[in-house]
Order: sequence, then C-alpha cells, then structure tokens
Amino acid sequence: MDKTWKTLSSKEIYNNKWIQVVEHQVINPAGGNGIYGKVHFKNKAIGIVALDKDNNTWLVGQWRYTLDEWSWEIPEGGGPLQDNALESAKRELKEETGLVAKQWTMIQRTHLSNSVSDEEGFLFLAEDLTQHENELEDTEADMKVWKLPFLEALRMVLEGKITDSLTVMGILKVARIKGI
Repeated sequence: MDKTWKTLSSKEIYNNKWIQVVEHQVINPAGGNGIYGKVHFKNKAIGIVALDKDNNTWLVGQWRYTLDEWSWEIPEGGGPLQDNALESAKRELKEETGLVAKQWTMIQRTHLSNSVSDEEGFLFLAEDLTQHENELEDTEADMKVWKLPFLEALRMVLEGKITDSLTVMGILKVARIKGI
C-alpha cells in the first residue's frame, strides 16, 4: 500500500537515554492538517518465558512506576537496538532470575503500541534451564522472583491478573506451542 500520511515538519519535544518524543505536523489520509506524536524507543523490548522440564515457569514482580501498581511479568527488559535480541534475552534472564538456558526459541516479534511508538519487541522460549545467581540492576532492587506451574501463570493471564503485554503474548504463545 502507498503511504497515506505526509510529514510537513518535525520537532523534538523530549529526549533522554531511553526514549525520544517527536511531534510531527502532518497531512492525514483525508487531506487535513494535523499533529502526530511519536515515541521512539532506544531499546528493543525483550521478554522470556522460561520453562523447565516439569512445566514450571518464572515470573518477576515489581512496582511499575508508570502504573503506580505491582506487576507480575515474565523476565523482560531492554536490549540495545544494535545488539542481537537473543543475546539480550540471555542477559535479561540471567540478570533477573539467575537462570541460564541451553535451548532458545524466538517465538514472536511484535510492535507494542504502534499507534504512538516504534517500539519493537521480541519474545523467546527458554528451556533446558540451570540455576545460578541473579544480577539485579538498581531499578530492580524490589523485584521478587516466583517459580510457579506454567498452568498457574496461564490462568493468571486468562483471568486478567497479568496485564503486561509481553507477558500476555508470551504465555499465550507458549501455551499454543506446547498444546496446553
């Protein structure tokens, strides 16, 4: 399809080491003038569903400042745009849970909020796990790690108790892959 939006001008509104916000003056598909704000993420979103031989998985819980509430999620974080998503996933899983996986499968590429953002996400299934020490970052000092049956995590997604988009997608995708 042809591009239907036309950019007249762009102005940076905000910029830090994680995001950039740009306001665009545009002509919309109907031909009218308008504005469009775009949030550019400076990292890839990375999520990992870790699954052991007994069908247990790991969630991490932390207070999410943006929501002002506690959130249970799969291990996830940001991976530099120039880095391989799998290498970022391996780092995040070890950092947050202490787990190291021998078997990795990329299960989903996604755009998390494509109406306002260019953030790209990657979901992985990690299997054949061994436990090591975790290496939490300062922003994760209050993080809790929870090993639970995968079916319990799936139930939490289906009941709306887990709302994080990477977690919902990852848990549902693994349930489908595994025939659960």
